[in-house]
Amino acid sequence: MAEPKKRQTRSRTGKRRSHLALCPVAPTLCSHCKQPKIAHRVCGNCGHYAGAEVITPED
Repeated sequence: MAEPKKRQTRSRTGKRRSHLALCPVAPTLCSHCKQPKIAHRVCGNCGHYAGAEVITPED
């Protein structure tokens, strides 16, 4: 297997990694209670997912 002849500098490594940053998750509105929630997750407010009640929320 090939080995690198020289060490890569920090600036070159940083340039390569400049596009690897994570972006924040955009919330969507729950179709049942209209509260913001993360997409493809059970709503923490009402417990609904895909139009059905999956869990009973604790009050």
